[in-house]
Amino acid sequence: MTEQNSINGGDAAVRLAKRVAEIAACSRADAERYIAGGWVSVDGAVAEDPALRVTPVQDIVLLPGATAEEPLPVTILLHKPAGIGTTDALATIGPDNLVQEGRGGQRFLKRHLHKLTLATPLETMASGLLVFSQDWRMLRKLVEDGERIEHEYVVELASQIDADGLAKLVKAFAPAKVSRQSEARLRIAGKGIRTGRIEVICNGAGLPVTAIRRLRVGRLSLSSLPVGSWRYLGEFERF
Repeated sequence: MTEQNSINGGDAAVRLAKRVAEIAACSRADAERYIAGGWVSVDGAVAEDPALRVTPVQDIVLLPGATAEEPLPVTILLHKPAGIGTTDALATIGPDNLVQEGRGGQRFLKRHLHKLTLATPLETMASGLLVFSQDWRMLRKLVEDGERIEHEYVVELASQIDADGLAKLVKAFAPAKVSRQSEARLRIAGKGIRTGRIEVICNGAGLPVTAIRRLRVGRLSLSSLPVGSWRYLGEFERF
């Protein structure tokens, strides 16, 4: 239904789903799907709870473009700042730091935060790309089959890298690719690089790590996503 519909009648407060069913002339189940999809507003604010009690004087609107399809699970890409754990990083996700990047304008819903699972851990001291998902297929790909997906990092070191030090790191990280970006900066790209391994190997080679940033997971990179911001995975994007 593409036109706005509102109702202000009735004798007593009722469940929002009941009122929407009256407005849209649909089943209660479809009304609940409209609400779950974020297609219903109450007094101008989107309401996502079908059990919300609404009174006759409140303005209930079925928004343009509303569909009764079951909302799909989402996958979220977050640029984690250094110094915060993944639990705290998850808590930062909200409408205020969402970047759309012209990817279809997915609207933020509170339900998108339910049962979000971290698929790509990072050390607390590290920054960079984190992936959270509600989609079991995405989680299987990134977690169970994660050893097959390449990750790319930039690593800042406390001291300069000489030829011998670089050779040691190339051998230690093999088959991952290691290259020197500057006198104290490395680029590391490889599969199966587990959390903490970069710091352990570099420290073991006498090259203490001062910063780690993950630039890419599979085909998807941070691109222009600002630190502390996040976006939805696009429909046609693949890792």
